[in-house]
Amino acid sequence: MSNLPGVGVAGCGYWGKNLVRNFHELGALRAIYDLDQISTGKLAKQYETQVAPSFIDLLSREDIQGVVIAAPATEHYALAKQALLAEKNVFVEKPLALLVEEGEELTQLAKMQNRVLMVGHLLHYHPAVKELKRLVHSGQLGKVEYIYSSRLNFGKLRTEESILWSFAPHDVSAILHILEEDPVSVTANGGAYLNPQIADVTLTSCHFKDGVTAHIFVSWLHPFKEQRLVVVGDRKTAVFDDAEKDRKLVLYSHQIDWVNRVPVATRSEGEPVPISSEEPLKNECRHFLDCILNGTLPSTDGNEGTRVLRVLYAAEQSLKSKGEPRQPLRKPAIKYFVDPTARVDEPCSIGDGTHIWHYSHIMKNSILGKNCNLGQNVHVASNVKVGNNVKIQNNVSLYTGVELEDDVFCGPSMVFTNVLTPRSHVNRRNEYQRTLVKRGASLGANSTIVCGTTIGEYAFVGAGAVVTKDIPPHALVVGCPARRIGWVCQCGVTLHFAAGQAQCESCSRVYELNGDAVSPIAVPAAVPANGAESSVAAQPLAAKPNGSSPADRVVS
Repeated sequence: MSNLPGVGVAGCGYWGKNLVRNFHELGALRAIYDLDQISTGKLAKQYETQVAPSFIDLLSREDIQGVVIAAPATEHYALAKQALLAEKNVFVEKPLALLVEEGEELTQLAKMQNRVLMVGHLLHYHPAVKELKRLVHSGQLGKVEYIYSSRLNFGKLRTEESILWSFAPHDVSAILHILEEDPVSVTANGGAYLNPQIADVTLTSCHFKDGVTAHIFVSWLHPFKEQRLVVVGDRKTAVFDDAEKDRKLVLYSHQIDWVNRVPVATRSEGEPVPISSEEPLKNECRHFLDCILNGTLPSTDGNEGTRVLRVLYAAEQSLKSKGEPRQPLRKPAIKYFVDPTARVDEPCSIGDGTHIWHYSHIMKNSILGKNCNLGQNVHVASNVKVGNNVKIQNNVSLYTGVELEDDVFCGPSMVFTNVLTPRSHVNRRNEYQRTLVKRGASLGANSTIVCGTTIGEYAFVGAGAVVTKDIPPHALVVGCPARRIGWVCQCGVTLHFAAGQAQCESCSRVYELNGDAVSPIAVPAAVPANGAESSVAAQPLAAKPNGSSPADRVVS
């Protein structure tokens, strides 16, 4: 390959090391990141690459076009969303997320950002599975009667997700891929032996409309490793055994003859099927690079990843109800409110719990986070990004180039601009300036924010002020042009400094004044370090104050 896109790998544990090796061998590896900096340093030395000090640093590098996420499954959604918002192409190890709604959101976000979203369903890229699918669809097995898969091992225990979410995604993905069909119902039974909240062994049955049933048996308490996928047809049976070195795919022509009205089994010798010796993971990594280069959809894109999530979710619900059949969700219910007089253009992304009120207009390719409130006559232009828990009062327009982080407040009739030298007769769409309002900032009624500026975390812009330059975190500014007249706490109360320190009279947070910068130095135990609760994915590019960014929780 020439002109390879650069790749950064986040998560360098058991499986992440394999991804690091493959992208290095393909010549695309640029940097790696993991919370375990010692092990990561050794890995970086082995493969002659750089160590990123944080996930945010990985996202900020211009030489990285693709980000590979091999963190724990609980972090997949938050990290993938963060990477997509940073306009990176994303390869997420299975599963895509732990909720169907999150998978749908990431898929839609990738489409809006015009970026590749690929899920690490490895069996799609295995030469044996490719050949197995060809045998099924060429009719060589005859009519498929049923499918059986087993993925068993001892150890590799998880505490953050069950065996169903840890092992079964591979086989669910492969079966859906081979049949090119989704199940109409799913049942699951299992047991939790080591931890009452975490299933160690599950048997899932997927029932398809043409009568095929697929059984998926997974366990991490099995005495030895077993990875088999068996497809039984009325002519032949195919067995894919990934633990075999030379006979990975074998065909059997067993027959059932009826003698004196009694079924008699006639066995046949297995017929090995020749397959390529290519490493599946190398094929998968190469496919990700090809998709970035050519702007094509991956074979295992977000839609395919979400199909698997629907089956896993149905299995989990069946497991909880002791085997009661469940139907995979086709599409999650809308969990936000739009007033009948408002208009929402598609595609756009709107988070759960958001309310959009009378006569507002949300244009396509805009992103609104969770639990936002948009008052009457609010306009959100294309490609605007709004975080979680943002409140936008009546008669506010967010033009292209505006980005609001979590917990921002926009007062009634306040104004954003996006061009510095507007003329009615001159088209300046290619001159739009970015305006960033950082976490927790408040913009007073009738204030004006001139484009190209950044409003710092928890800054407070007074009513009617005109902001023409960057505002530092916690600053209180008023006037035209806006000037700083003081400092405010995260909770909004004015701070009074003495000997370089101030304690908030309302919430007791303590701050330090160093030159022209204010920073918190202590947080009372009764006060959450980050104020109001917010989703981990609520911080697209900024670390939490007084603590690590959610992105920095990538572990081996």
